Amino acid sequence: MRHRVQKNSLGLKSDHRSALLANMASSLIQHGRIKTTLAKAKALRPFVEKVITLAKKAKASQSKDALHFRRLAIARLRNVAMVHKLFDERVEEFIDRKGGYARIYKLGFRRGDAAEMALIELINADDLGYEKTKRKVSSKKEKLVESISSESKKKVEGDNKETLEPFEGENTKTDNLSGSSSSDNTVESNSLESTSESKPDK
Repeated sequence: MRHRVQKNSLGLKSDHRSALLANMASSLIQHGRIKTTLAKAKALRPFVEKVITLAKKAKASQSKDALHFRRLAIARLRNVAMVHKLFDERVEEFIDRKGGYARIYKLGFRRGDAAEMALIELINADDLGYEKTKRKVSSKKEKLVESISSESKKKVEGDNKETLEPFEGENTKTDNLSGSSSSDNTVESNSLESTSESKPDK
């Protein structure tokens, strides 16, 4: 099963693919940029970046493991001259850069087979890249956000009014209670007067 396999196979067997990537990486180190298909460029970028990382580790370790990293790079690139050029000359361009050593530009489709073409190049440490423009929010989204915020403000104001102002029903209840108590008092007084009148004098 091919679960979680994210390798660009390029429709080739492993030996053919490793030889292809080694040759393309050697050309990229030699010339700085090459033109190829987009699929091959995407497969080449992680391959050449790992080789550049080996060169940086060799530069940092100086004499301890430098030879070991150089031999690993030779095993991957299969070109001793390009490995020496990378480790001795071009590694200075990537020392101050923390990853992202290659950049891919899309060039459109090739005439004939309509394959998507791309340009891949190595990036210097001085290259800051291009400024990314922020996406503008559409007017519909802005209106939705404004309407939601206004509704939430109205709800908060209504809740505050309910908590601060007394209910109208409470006043009516107190009035009814006071009226009922006064009527009870009048009924009691009337009943006492009637009982006193009904009793005969001795």
